[in-house]
Amino acid sequence: MSAWQEIITPGRFDGQTVIVTGAASGIGRTTALRVAKEGGKVVASDLDQEGLDKLVAEFPELEFVPVPGDISDEDAVRLVVAAAGGRVDGLANVAGIMDSFQPVHELDDATWERVLSVNLTSMMRLMRAVVPLMLEASSGSIVNVSSEAGLRGSAAGAAYTVSKHAVIGLTRSSAVMYGRKGIRVNAVAPGGTRTNIHAEFRSQLAAEVLGPFMQANVPPIAEAEELASAISYLLSRDASNINGIVLASDNGWNAI
Repeated sequence: MSAWQEIITPGRFDGQTVIVTGAASGIGRTTALRVAKEGGKVVASDLDQEGLDKLVAEFPELEFVPVPGDISDEDAVRLVVAAAGGRVDGLANVAGIMDSFQPVHELDDATWERVLSVNLTSMMRLMRAVVPLMLEASSGSIVNVSSEAGLRGSAAGAAYTVSKHAVIGLTRSSAVMYGRKGIRVNAVAPGGTRTNIHAEFRSQLAAEVLGPFMQANVPPIAEAEELASAISYLLSRDASNINGIVLASDNGWNAI
């Protein structure tokens, strides 16, 4: 099998402003790059200011507006939306954190609250902030990153699994509510992807139950650029007739 190669579509996001969260690394970074390479102005959000600075420095020819901050905080959300300058054509909610595979009886409140805050509440708040702008323009596209853990119960711990299932519910509800107003809301469910996010089994029970299953059934790891390709497609007007879907980008894991 030949190696996958990214194919840029010049001008696909010309004149558009797209917010991308988690833009300093992994899927968020490759999504921000893909949109910018295709002509978009990217408001790049991440907690990692150094990573954002590196992105901007490496690609001075591209249009990035870096906004460092913790998007689980409402003030950071306001700064991100303000940086868009009153126009948001697209929102890629990519930022997320993993749990440590804890089942519910081993789950502490701090882990639960942090995972739900970053993976779900921040998405809702960003959507809540940009949808009025999209309604005014009668146009917009939102892509939320869920996970294989949003489609099954055997891919993570309780907190992460709940958060990613909830992302799908948020996506589908919003697709119904805003579809006739010109706003499309879709989700991507990645499988294993080569990023800097690592999760350790901190539960003996989870290791016993999930470890053998994952070793036997997880397909090959994808590159972050492959996920960016799927996300950018759904963001773009190429996907003008696609609303409310959950696109599993997982090398067929969902079919096992």
